[in-house]
Amino acid sequence: MKKLFIAEKPSVAKQFAEALGVATGGGNRGYLENQDYIFTWCVGHLISMSYPEKYDEELKKWKMESLPFIPKEYLYEVIPSVKEQFSVVSALLQRKDLETIYICTDSGREGEYIYRLVASQCPEITAEEKRVWIDSQTKEEILRGIRDAKAKTAYDRLGTAAYLRAKEDYLMGINFSRVLTLRYGRELARALGKEKSTVIAVGRVMSCVLAMIVQREMEIRAFQKTSFWKVIGDFSLDGESAALSCEFRGKEESKYYRETDLYKNMGFLQAEKAKAFQEIFRPYPQEGSITSLEKKKEVKNPPLLFNLAELQNECAKILKISPDDTLKLVQELYEKKLCTYPRTDARVLSTAVSKEIEKNIRGLSAFPQYLPFAKDILERKSYSGIAKTKYCDDKKITDHYAIIPTGQGRAQYNSLGTLQKKVFDFIVRRFFSIFYPSAEYKKYNLSITVLEEEFLASEKRLEKPGYLQLYEKSIEKEEKEGDSENEENHVSGLSGLSGLKKGSKVYLMSTALKEGETSPPKRYTSGTMILAMENAGKLIEDESLREQIKGSGIGTSATRAGILTKLEKNEYIHLDKKNQQLSPSLLGEKIVHILWNSIPSLLNPTLTASWEKGLSYVEEGKIEEKEYMDKLEDFVRKNTEKVKFA
Repeated sequence: MKKLFIAEKPSVAKQFAEALGVATGGGNRGYLENQDYIFTWCVGHLISMSYPEKYDEELKKWKMESLPFIPKEYLYEVIPSVKEQFSVVSALLQRKDLETIYICTDSGREGEYIYRLVASQCPEITAEEKRVWIDSQTKEEILRGIRDAKAKTAYDRLGTAAYLRAKEDYLMGINFSRVLTLRYGRELARALGKEKSTVIAVGRVMSCVLAMIVQREMEIRAFQKTSFWKVIGDFSLDGESAALSCEFRGKEESKYYRETDLYKNMGFLQAEKAKAFQEIFRPYPQEGSITSLEKKKEVKNPPLLFNLAELQNECAKILKISPDDTLKLVQELYEKKLCTYPRTDARVLSTAVSKEIEKNIRGLSAFPQYLPFAKDILERKSYSGIAKTKYCDDKKITDHYAIIPTGQGRAQYNSLGTLQKKVFDFIVRRFFSIFYPSAEYKKYNLSITVLEEEFLASEKRLEKPGYLQLYEKSIEKEEKEGDSENEENHVSGLSGLSGLKKGSKVYLMSTALKEGETSPPKRYTSGTMILAMENAGKLIEDESLREQIKGSGIGTSATRAGILTKLEKNEYIHLDKKNQQLSPSLLGEKIVHILWNSIPSLLNPTLTASWEKGLSYVEEGKIEEKEYMDKLEDFVRKNTEKVKFA
């Protein structure tokens, strides 16, 4: 009796064969076989849901009277382009000389769905079906996955959620796209100057994301610029040479301005008033005193590890590549055994992995560029207590832990392209950083009073680099330190001035005006949109805050990049390749306008995220399939009929 291993791709099937010591030559028949094992593969999806015309030829025509379309039993069919491989896989699954079938498709909802669809079309499977669940493609992990494989039934809830997700997208896509096109397609075409009716493609996640991009564009167009003038004072400690610069800040008791004269208490709204304010300090110098001087330590902890969304945002920001491209690159790193499973939402390690993490670090010693850091971590044994830190938390892991380097794949590394190496570098440095101490800054805040008016200065200086030493020669550090830190440097050399203390006399030597203006809201980039999707429509720039309030997301780590790609392909949005900024097309704007007036709930991020949460509840056994399906059908029916009879 033989054992059959079925993977999602030929390359993965060959990894399993190699792990079991089977030669991988040949395979052009769609499988590999020896006296003990058979290895075969899908090529992505082999089966798809049938279009309505398969139920009834009449349903090929889009008609109001045939909507809503909600089948009692769903039909599935082999995708024509992969019919040959399906025949191979189907015949192998139903062989009578099989003892066990090992399901080795990707360890996630979509991988589960791919296999179960194929198996559903094979009525004569008699072998025991076991699920292999792995976190990397290394030989050790593959062998562990095979050894610990559970019965397929242990993943039935995950399989149910996968089927429900597909039915949800199918029902909403078929019904809403048809009813909206029939109701508004001609009107939309006329508005765009086209003759034929325009198809309105709608999706549970896609439409919500489109609305977010359109809403941001409306905010940018509605924005009105406000100019203001800051008053900058140059101060001396001895009344002779200026040593530091401070910015004027308004306070209520000042007799020289009204609050309505200032923008956010920091700059005059009219240049004339700013100039008049300067005059009260003449003649120079004017004596003032330090009313407060605060020196405090500020600690910056290493960030949590990468999940897919964070990595996609990092790559969009620094490398200017799309989330879809990032996913492809990191998937290739995974298949070359260089990193762990990429489609993960977790940003922490599991307790089990943390106990063996020394192996990953030792493995990275084989990469010359990482040897100094690996050696340092190993000598300090800073990995030994990682299980007790915030970087390890079993409660924050569902299917997979964070993306980390495996410590293997040194031979494959040389074959990587430039972008792949940069993405790998991000993953390695983020991984190493959790074994380093926090960075420490000295923060200085200074307040000076002159003629009862207040001038402020602040400065932040890096005292101990800690984990930031990992980024001294990398693009990542330059990007991260370039903007945020320097915003506080209103002052030059404050930390170098000795003898400063509260009550000390200082002298205002001159003032100058610096014009500023308010900035419009920023467009989403492909990376920030992924983060906003992960947080149910909220774009939270602060990383620690993002982790604290993290809730249900729109879409999943596996699908978010594809949503943006689909919107671009449909010509609903534009993606600027140079800066990864997203903006809506006229067509996209009009579709959102139509949805606002017909099915506004599709545009609500919280509601959209609640559907995803519902699927999670199905996986966890908190709700039953029938309850979810009843709610879904009711939602589709009500909204289809609402548009139909509008």
